[in-house]
Amino acid sequence: MSQGPSDLSLLRLARRAGRALAARDWRVATAESCTAGWVAKALTDVPGSSGWVEAGYIVYSNAAKMRDLKVSAATLRRHGAVSAAAVLAMARGAVLATGADLAIAISGIAGPDGGTVEKPVGTVWFGIAGRQRAAPASATLQFFSGDREAVRRKSVACALQLILQRTLP
Repeated sequence: MSQGPSDLSLLRLARRAGRALAARDWRVATAESCTAGWVAKALTDVPGSSGWVEAGYIVYSNAAKMRDLKVSAATLRRHGAVSAAAVLAMARGAVLATGADLAIAISGIAGPDGGTVEKPVGTVWFGIAGRQRAAPASATLQFFSGDREAVRRKSVACALQLILQRTLP
């Protein structure tokens, strides 16, 4: 059985993030791998989200990361898709592709397979980048426990929290 934030708590977080984005007159883009569009879904579950959601990318494969967000093959080869370098490149690529004020990127290992000693199941990197008004890009590493759905739910909640933190004055 999954553990993690409920749908209601994700909706509440998304509403708060949306109000903060709207207050700054910012638009957000998402670049998602392990969450496969769940952050964009949570944000667009909020009525009126067309006023502050610009676009969402599901870039599950490395080929999609390179093609759609211009993540370099060298970055993926050197650091892997689940890395600070990859999520920063994904977030920057989403800003450049869309003109959004802010972008959040997520790449991780939700399981049950795919983990290694260096990057176990539950390892998730978040990158956030924005245009000048949105401050410098940053990456955050989290380790989540639970089954695949729990890791993904916790990742969505963390991404929404990062958007909220970046948009609050």
